[in-house]
This record gives sequence, C-alpha cells and structure tokens, in this order.
Amino acid sequence: MRILVTNDDGINAPGLVALEAIAAELSDDVWVVAPAEEQSGAGHSLTLSQPVRLREVSPRRFAVRGTPTDCVMLALGAVLEDHKPDLILSGVNRGGNLAEDVTYSGTVSAAMEGCLAGIRSVALSQVMMNYTAGQEDFSTATTHGAAVLRHVATIDWPSGVFININFPPVTADQVKGVRVTEQGFRDYGNIHLVKRTDPRGFPYYWHGFGKEKATPGHATDLQAMHEAAISVTPLHLDMTHFQTLEALRESLAPLAEK
Repeated sequence: MRILVTNDDGINAPGLVALEAIAAELSDDVWVVAPAEEQSGAGHSLTLSQPVRLREVSPRRFAVRGTPTDCVMLALGAVLEDHKPDLILSGVNRGGNLAEDVTYSGTVSAAMEGCLAGIRSVALSQVMMNYTAGQEDFSTATTHGAAVLRHVATIDWPSGVFININFPPVTADQVKGVRVTEQGFRDYGNIHLVKRTDPRGFPYYWHGFGKEKATPGHATDLQAMHEAAISVTPLHLDMTHFQTLEALRESLAPLAEK
C-alpha cells in the first residue's frame, strides 16, 4: 500500500515525524509532500498568483512552497503521477481540529483534496496538554494512530467522504476508548483580537480565542475530547442543507420556470 503523508504545520514539524511513524506501521511505501513553511489556518486554499515550487529534501520527502492543498495536488500531479497513493494521511496537527475548526484547517483541507481526487484520506490531530514550543507531546497519537487507522480502513467509504480523527489531551494510557462522533459546534462569542503596538508605535493584531462556550450535544468530537476519548468523525464534501433546500423550492415555486 502506498501512503502519501502531508500536513499544514510544515515539513519540519514534529507532528509530521509522528505521522511518518504511524504510516510506517502500515506500509513500507511512504511518501511525504508537505509545506516548506507552516500553513496553519490556510483552509482549502490554492496558490494562484505565483508559481508553486517543489524541492526534494531527502528520498521520498518533498517540500512545497505553497498550501496543504497545493501539496496534495503536486503529489498527485507530479511526484506520484505514475503511481498514485492508496491512502492520504494529513497531520498530525499540533492541536485539535474539532467542530467548526475544520473549515479553517489546512490539515483537514489536505484530506479534503485527497477525497476530491478519489483517494481515501484521513486528517489526524492531537489536542495538546502543553502548547509550549518544543514541549508538545504526540505520543498519544503515535501509540494509537495505526490501530485506529487499521480499523477505519476495513469499511467502504462512499464517494465524497473523508475521515477526521482527533486524539485527546491525555497520555496514551489514559485514553478512554475510541468513539465514532458527529462534528460538534462551539460558540466562541464575538471575534477576539489581541491588539498590540510595535516598536514604531503602530498597532497590530493577533487572532485570539474568546472563552469557549461548548455545546457538545450527543456523541460529538468535542464531547469525546472532554471525556478523554479518541474521536473518529466522517465528513463529506456535499455541504447542501437539504431541509432548507425543500423550503426554498416551496418558497420560490412561483418564480420557477414554466
């Protein structure tokens, strides 16, 4: 089985090392195509206004000057053009990709792009106990990742579906099982910006997070993290809301073509 590994934290990210280790438990044919620099929050964006450059940093490992989506496209259209991967793994992200975070996530978007190409794709993220640079611990993901993926691979995935896996912020021996979950929803309240002033007296801003108002509901990815379980969430590309679709058809019926 050929596996393509990518991420949004960059080619030198420790989470990528963790994912390579997970992939190596599943196959000896592992290829890495990842961003040259961190692309967190890039979402499903493409680089269109400048050329996208590809550099081989070591055998089977390539760095791309572009987004996670660029990486998957170059992997499929150039690096692995003659022998496509059977599985695409994206991550392990430094931090969770839960609830509405999936709409911002470059990690999830790389899996989405693989799904669009008709290849089984999985995003993997590790919620951190300690976000201090250099102190991040991916051992929960590396301990449980391959086993979870082996089970996930036993089912047939419909077209347009990919998988989002999140590991909770506990040590590997404290994990309380694996749950199949729904995508949750959080209300952070108002947009939270951290305003600061640079040495020349000009203001600048960091995106921050307000106080989380979790609405776990039933069997969501958020609830799994709060209860120390691994969450496995199937996501799909069709974002149509069918209940509203029917309401709109009824409302707009007088304007429909005769």
